[in-house]
Parts: sequence; structure tokens; C-alpha cells
Amino acid sequence: MGEQRGAMPDPDRAEDLAEFVGLLGELRAWAGIPSYRELAKRAGPLLRPPRVVSLSTVVDAFKPERRRLDLDLVVAIVRALGVDEPGTARWRAACVKVHGLVKSGGPVGVFGQLPTDLATFTGRREELARLTAAATHHHDADRANTVVISAIEGMAGVGKTQLAVHTAHELVGAGHFTDVQLYVNLRGFDPELAPADPSAVLESFLRQLGVSAQQIPTSRDERAAMYRDRLRERSALILLDNAADEDQVRDLIPAGAGCLVLITSRRSLAGLDGATPHLLGTFTETEALELLTRIAGHDRVAAEPEAAARVIEYCDRLPLALALTAARLRSRPAWSLAELADRMQAGRLEAISAGGRAIRPVFDASYQALPDRAQQVFRLIGLHPGPDFSAAAAAALAGITAGEAAKVLELLLDEHLLQQKHSGRFELHDLLRAYANEQANSIDSDQECRAAVRRMLDHYVHTAHDAALLLERGRDPLNLPPPQPRVSLEHFADHERALAWFTTEHGVLLSAVGHAAATGFDAHTWQLAYALATYLDRRGNWHDLAVVGNTAMDAADRLADPLGKAIAHNIVARAHRRHGNCEGAQHHLRHALDLFGRIGKLDGQADTYIELARVKAWQSPPAIAEALALARQAHALYQSCGHRLGQAQTLTAIGWSHARLGDYAQALTCCRQALPVLEAFDDRERQAHAWDSIAYAHSYLGQHSQAVACYRLALDLCRDLGDRPLEADILNRFGDAQHAAHYPDAAHDAWQHALDILTELDQPYTDQIRGKLGLHGERWEVPDRGRVRGRYERTF
Repeated sequence: MGEQRGAMPDPDRAEDLAEFVGLLGELRAWAGIPSYRELAKRAGPLLRPPRVVSLSTVVDAFKPERRRLDLDLVVAIVRALGVDEPGTARWRAACVKVHGLVKSGGPVGVFGQLPTDLATFTGRREELARLTAAATHHHDADRANTVVISAIEGMAGVGKTQLAVHTAHELVGAGHFTDVQLYVNLRGFDPELAPADPSAVLESFLRQLGVSAQQIPTSRDERAAMYRDRLRERSALILLDNAADEDQVRDLIPAGAGCLVLITSRRSLAGLDGATPHLLGTFTETEALELLTRIAGHDRVAAEPEAAARVIEYCDRLPLALALTAARLRSRPAWSLAELADRMQAGRLEAISAGGRAIRPVFDASYQALPDRAQQVFRLIGLHPGPDFSAAAAAALAGITAGEAAKVLELLLDEHLLQQKHSGRFELHDLLRAYANEQANSIDSDQECRAAVRRMLDHYVHTAHDAALLLERGRDPLNLPPPQPRVSLEHFADHERALAWFTTEHGVLLSAVGHAAATGFDAHTWQLAYALATYLDRRGNWHDLAVVGNTAMDAADRLADPLGKAIAHNIVARAHRRHGNCEGAQHHLRHALDLFGRIGKLDGQADTYIELARVKAWQSPPAIAEALALARQAHALYQSCGHRLGQAQTLTAIGWSHARLGDYAQALTCCRQALPVLEAFDDRERQAHAWDSIAYAHSYLGQHSQAVACYRLALDLCRDLGDRPLEADILNRFGDAQHAAHYPDAAHDAWQHALDILTELDQPYTDQIRGKLGLHGERWEVPDRGRVRGRYERTF
């Protein structure tokens, strides 16, 4: 830069844009006339965010015929010319002034039609930043010769219009798009008026752009061509609010590169060429609280934080619902937030209103715009009890095929009446769920609603049972009644897909068990609990296991169904055993044995004897002999009914009991005898138990390398199963074997992994493992088989 001379030019002297550009040239001379190339190099890093600025962009900024300037670029150039921050602020203010005022002092943008920016506009910082960046960074990008189109989409009441209006005001206030601002409400979802005719909108826009009525063409195509021509060289912002679809807005988009189009719609505009979608979600908790406070008053909200949280929860963070609720509270100074929250709990849709405005008519407009089939599906999915659902579940509710359901769900996604956070999963906003449920109960008969719920429960019961048979080989398949007609079921090729389905659906299945019980579908209740039990047990969800077991027991009691009651008792007993309540487990197992005996179900009795043996094995060593006797009883029952897999499964239990009693040779014989049958039936769980027992025997025989190899086989199998508690058990003993084989680091890793799993499962029985980790590097003796074992040592 050359030597600076004289006083810096005064930007306040500029009366219009041409004079401002002239003064910018004087500033360059004052700074020593650096080359435009040098200025471009200096200005780029000063932009926010930094970016490369082309030579032509900088040259254009100094041309006196410019109709507008990029404010951010002007500020960067001024800084690059060596002006300090106070001086830069003066140049920025002057740039804004000349864009916003003519010499007479009136607005340059005589077509400034933007609606008023709401004083209560809240949050949306990230969304605002993305929209602003798309508009202001466009001209240095690859698409610098095209119009910017930002489509703000989202469900009714999510605040699309407020965000678009606020963004427009922010941009114009910063000196962007100051020539023209046009706004139109396209009435895409107006309950009383038809959507705006694009041809009529074009006529209005052209008149506002100075075209006389006599010059406006009659055809829509000619009007669109004239509109594009009038805005070709203008810096214009066009806000198209509440668009019905792509066709309505396509001719309202100008061609000029200096234009920005903001579109809002409840419907997806994916078919609009060149548009960038900005999907708007509900508020964050912080934003929701901020809006509630801003409208209802800080002191009032701060005085009842718990009630405020309830109000936000009942609005499910939907901006319009929050605004209406807060406005209603403001108009009722005698109400407390707790009273308002109680009213909302009693009836959300009724409570969310203020003056002549309410949330229900807003939803009505979206619902009534749907075709009949989509309306029916939307209503019926409001009956679904879970947090989300699949297309197959929706198909069962509606009594249509999965393919038909997928098409309707896609439409509902486009209408922003559904959300999709994960592929293949759909969910309703809480208020839309309440609205859909209300519509179903008012339009569909009680019989139709009950039939829909039955189809849905049939879908879950049959699909869950098919998946459970893959998770647990040899389980009782039950004699389920066939599903209702028009029920879509899901099928699984292997264990891995079945496990993945349970992992995805387990929250839904828990809700479905409770919903079935609450709506009188008692058979579905215990059948679904039975299908879900093994998954919950293996994942360590033992509280949920107890809940579904008790729910199933109550349902089976109402039915006076001995099979359902016996199975439910077994589920509850398993939960008690997992929590260390041996007395409670034995109580329920004795009931189960009695019930299975009454109906002559031998395999059920055998299963229960095995469960009893497991409980005994959790107790002191003298009970191990009793556990062995119970396992032999189970084996005899399986033999009597020709159940080959059951016999092999009980052999592993017998082998483990022999190992615990010190008869390692007999333990090895039993487990090795069981393995071929277990492998033939692909029973990975009992294979894991068998290899674990074999490894245990090898450890106590001093054959540590064989023990380590067998533990590895057991671990691979239980990881395939997704059985976290079993994995922790085996890792604990694997660490013992590694320690005995003089591999202290490997032992430490195994124990630490076991401890991590138990901590993740929130299980308190970790003292034994913590003790081993505390002795890392020191000599640790494998406990004698006669000692009382740790709480988390495996049964079988």
C-alpha cells in the first residue's frame, strides 16, 4: 500500500448510491490505490465466513452505475483499505443509508410490502443464519448468475411465516435486496378462500412495479415473462407465503441474479427446480421457554418453573401453540400457570386458543386438503400408542397393503403432517396425534376404531412371535389364532434381522402391551409380553420385564387363561431372579408349575424346572445339588415328549451343575454331548452356555489355554445374541482364565469390559469385579468351588 495522505473521505457526504461509490473510489486513492487484485486478496479473509473473492466482484463494487452493493463486501473492502473499526462502522452506516433513502429522504424500495416483523420473534438462530448465508453468499458461488430460492417448509403452526418475514427484514435492514420487496399470501391452506391465482398475483406484482393496467398482458405466460423482465436488473426480495404447491409459485419466480425468493409452505416443494428446502422443526426447550416468557411475562413464568415446563410439554414446543397459550395466559391475570397446565392436561386442543384464534382450525385446513384415503390413514394412525411406527403397522391400522400405506405415508410426509427422523420410521407431533385421535373418534365408529386397533395388535403379536422364535430356539411357538384379514406382517430371514426389529420396535411394543391391556385386548396383552420377554431379558431391561410380566398376569387373570397365567408367572419370576429376589422368583415359578401341570403341558413344566434350577444356582453352594436334581427332572420331561432340543438344553444345565460341584469330567461329557444338537438347531444361547461350562471346567483342571479358547467361542456366540448380561458373566470368567494363564493385561481388559457392561445396565453387583481390577498386576487366586460365588456368576 502506498503512503496515505490527507484526511479520509467522509462517507456521510453520500446522498445516493452513486455518490457513495465515488467516495469509495476516493477511499481507495486515500489508501494508496492498491490494485483490485490485491484488494480481492485482502477482503476475502475479512468476510464472515472467510471466502475467496473474485477480481471482477471487487471491480464491480467501484462502478458508479451500480444499483446496489453487497454490504458485507463493502465492509471487508473498507477494512482492507486500512480503516479502523469506528471508521468502518461509519462507512457501513452510510452504505445502509444510501440503499434505504433517496435524496428526498423517502424509501428507495417503494415496493416495500413486507409484513411487520413481530416483536415476539424468538430463537431460530441457526435457521436464520442458514437462510441469510444462502442469500448473501450466493454471488461469490458457482450459481452467481441464478436467482436464490429458499423454501421454508414445515407443519402448520411451526412458525414458517414469522421466520421468513424476520429473515427478510434482517436482510433489507443490512442493505440487501433494497430495490424491491414484494409479498403475497398465496392462501394455500385458507379454510375460507381459494388459493390465490398465480395470474392474478402476477397482475398485482406488475402494477406495483409500475406497469399500467393497459400494458399488462392477459395471458399468464406473457405476464410471467414481463414480470421476469421487470426484475431482471433489480435487487429484489420476493416473499411467497403459504404456497399450495410448486405450480402456484413457479411463474412468480424472477430470473434476475440479484433476486431472492423466500417461499413458505406446509407442503413439500421438492418438485420446484432450483429451490433449496429449509425444513423447520419445533422449538428447542430453551426457545419454547423464551417465547412463553416473552409473551406471558418473565415474573409470572419464573414463579412457576414446573408448571411452565408442563405447558411447554403439552404444546410439544410448537411455536403457534405456545404463542396462543401464552397470549391466553396474559389475558387471564388471575390464572396461575399450574391452572392453565391442568386445563391443557384435560384437553389440549380446546385449551390452546386466544381470542378468536385456536390451534384446531389450523390443523383442520391441513387435514381437509388431503384426499379421502389419506384422511382415513391419518385419523387411524392417531390410534397408535407408540412413539413411532412402521409402514406395516400403519397398513394394519388402516386395513390396506404395505405398499398402499407407503404411498399414503409419503403424501403425509410431503404435507408435513408426519415426521421422519429415521428411515422407515414415522411419527406424529403430539398435538397432531391428539387431533388425529379426535378425528378418528368423531368420524369413525367405535367398532371401526376397535377393529383398527385389533389389526394393529395382531400385526405386533404375530410379527413379534416370528422374531422371538429366531431369537430363542426351542421356545413354545404357541397356537396363536390367525391374524385378522388385511393385516400386514413382517418376516425375518435370520436372527440378526429379528434382533434388529426388536431393537427398533421395543419401545413401541412396551406401549402396545399397556395399550392392549387398557383397551380390553387381554389375549394380545399376555401374548405380546411373552414374545417380548426374551429380548428384554437379554438386553438387561429387567424393570420393563417385570412391568410387562405383571401386566400380562393381570390380563390372563381376567381371561381365566391358565396358559397365559403360567407364562406370565414365568416372566415375572425371571425378573425377580435377575434382581436377586430368589424367594419371589420361586413363588411365581411354583404357581407356573401348578398351572402347566393342570393343562398337561410337559414342555412348560420342563422350562419351569430349568428356571427353578437357575434360581437355586443363585443361592449358596449346597443348593447346587438341588439345582442338579431340578435340571434332571426337566431332562426327563423333555425325553418323555420327544423334545430333542430341550434335552440338549438341559444337558448344558446338568453339565454346569456338575462343574460347580467339582465333577469336571462329567461336566465336559454332558456339554460336549449337547453341542451337536444345539448346533443343528442353531441354538446360540445354549451353545454359549455349553462352551462357557466347558471353559470353566478346563480352568479348574488347570488347562488354561483350552479355557481361554472356549471362552472366546462363548463370547462370540453371546455377542451375536445381543445378550449383554451373559456377555458380562462370561467376560468375568474369561478374565479369571487370562489371569490364571499369566496374561494380566488381557485379564484386566476382560474384567473392565464386564464392568462397563454392568455399569451400562445400571446393575449394582459389581464389587467382585472391582476387587479384581483393584488387584491388577498382583496375584489373584481363582476362588475355590466351595466358596460363595459372586452375585453375577452365571447359572446356566
